[in-house]
Amino acid sequence: MSKKENGYNASNIQVLEGLEAVRKRPGMYIGSTGPKGLHHLVFEIVDNSIDEAVGGYCDTITTIIHKDNSVTVCDNGRGIPVDIHPQWGIPAVEVIMTKLHSGGKFGGSGYTISGGLHGVGLSVVSALSSYLKIIVRRDGHEYKQEYKRGKPVNGLVKIGDTDRTGTAIHFIPDKQIFDEVIFEREILVQRLRELSFLNKGLTLEITDERDEEGFSKSFNSTGLNDFVAYINKNKEALNKTPIYFDVKKDDVVVETAIQYNNGYAENIYSFANNIRTQEGGTHEVGFKNALTRIINDYGRRMGIIKENEPNLTGEDIREGMAAIISVLVPDPQFEGQTKTKLGNTYIRGIVESTVFESIDNYLSENPTEGKKIIDKAIAARRAREAAKKARELTRRKHVLESTSLPGKLADCSSRDPAECELFLVEGDSAGGSAKQGRDRTYQAILPLRGKILNVEKARLDRVLASEEIRNIITAMGTGIGEDFDIGKARYHKLFIMTDADVDGSHIRILLLTFFYRYMRELIEKGYVYIAQPPLYGLKRGKEINYFYNDEDLNQFLKETDKKWSTQRYKGLGEMDPEQLWYTTMSAEHRTILQVTIEDGRLADEVFSDLMGDNVEPRREFIHENAKYVTNLDI
Repeated sequence: MSKKENGYNASNIQVLEGLEAVRKRPGMYIGSTGPKGLHHLVFEIVDNSIDEAVGGYCDTITTIIHKDNSVTVCDNGRGIPVDIHPQWGIPAVEVIMTKLHSGGKFGGSGYTISGGLHGVGLSVVSALSSYLKIIVRRDGHEYKQEYKRGKPVNGLVKIGDTDRTGTAIHFIPDKQIFDEVIFEREILVQRLRELSFLNKGLTLEITDERDEEGFSKSFNSTGLNDFVAYINKNKEALNKTPIYFDVKKDDVVVETAIQYNNGYAENIYSFANNIRTQEGGTHEVGFKNALTRIINDYGRRMGIIKENEPNLTGEDIREGMAAIISVLVPDPQFEGQTKTKLGNTYIRGIVESTVFESIDNYLSENPTEGKKIIDKAIAARRAREAAKKARELTRRKHVLESTSLPGKLADCSSRDPAECELFLVEGDSAGGSAKQGRDRTYQAILPLRGKILNVEKARLDRVLASEEIRNIITAMGTGIGEDFDIGKARYHKLFIMTDADVDGSHIRILLLTFFYRYMRELIEKGYVYIAQPPLYGLKRGKEINYFYNDEDLNQFLKETDKKWSTQRYKGLGEMDPEQLWYTTMSAEHRTILQVTIEDGRLADEVFSDLMGDNVEPRREFIHENAKYVTNLDI
């Protein structure tokens, strides 16, 4: 075989100047060019204003979504400097808008505490906008400059005098970059509400000019107490007054609020310099260690935990707890897959000592609340021990029986999890059709009988007592709770396939609640999907067309004659195996939805509202969303 000519030389090496790299690889800077990346542009600008607020220079930030889906963010901070930069010979504001890794956050003189330490925020927004205008008010004057795709259209010009200070940025996201330029108001609202909780006294306003009725909200909180109260708003709180402290130690500020509720879910949200640390970090580790130590120490000191009883575990103590841990760190070091894990090792010790001392003081001053918290943890320990026995019994059965898989499971022949699919099918009838219609090589079927347990209202011991849930756990092979191991998943695609009616929707949300509470990593890894069976079948002779919504059906009927017989599918069982395969299971023809978690706190709130004990949140949800319903079967 002749050797190919080596055409790889210096001429192949490309250097991307200025902001070209951002436009070439936007995902490296904003995560994606989908909705997440689009909204990230707004957050980059808001975060810069937040840094002004943390420094004590700003008390109001306003965000406006305009009718054309452009956005304006303005603050009343100091205003970005406009004097000539000594190195670049252009106004400092232009340096910030056009140069990566530029800003007042590196030398320590511009900002003591900052979230955006990389200096790429505003320049990235500039690079990914088809048009951007910045207004700076400072030193008694107002300045303006415009940009297109990261390049200045003109120089910085003085447009008038003013007694105000601050920065206003108006930008239009570039349709050459983003898949779709439509801002979801609720995503922005959630983040602004969160920032108001984290920055007490700061006013954050949002207006949506697209709303015909005129949408406008303003957030201003007294701090993290309001945050945990918001998380627990539809739950019964055990300690009516949250455990709260705000302590400064060695240039680090530790602010924490804790409130227990009568539920079973653990909700801990940690932040470093207003950035959500979704992967935790040293501050979260310090918090958990201190909490476990002080609760056991206090419980034994007060005789609530008996001498012959084992210590409570962290899992026991955190059941039904809503907690916010927020630290302000002069030089945060972020690590982890998504760069949202705090890595500063010394922070752990500072948080641990602060939390231990502060909670100890609270418990000493509030013995009644302390006893409630420990009694709840003891009940959680008993449930955990019962669940452990149930798991051990299940394991023993697996060893003794010839097969460990559920008898109702029709497994696939492939043993490669990456290509295997498991369909959870509502009812034995539809399950039978799915078994006949499937591709047996890589598709497995597990029929479900009726509605599974609502795990939002149950501890793990009751969850494991449910036969249907045990079948799902066993079929997936991952285990559950502390035994969960995603590396043991037998299928990398898990489809929830239910009827297109009210009962089917209820079963779907029950299953999603279970996966979210006890197998969340399946969702986080993108393993969970919703199968979408068609709503209609139009038949003429041997020809048949399927439609998944009213819009597509009506459009088709407009473009053809009315000589079709229409069937409305209310259940999976109304389709024969071939139809079910073609419309809902075949990778070539099916329509599916992948379940994702963009915001864990918002997801937790929705599951609590829809599946919890309190009826009022469900009533409000139905009232607010009824206008979006297109098909309703009673």
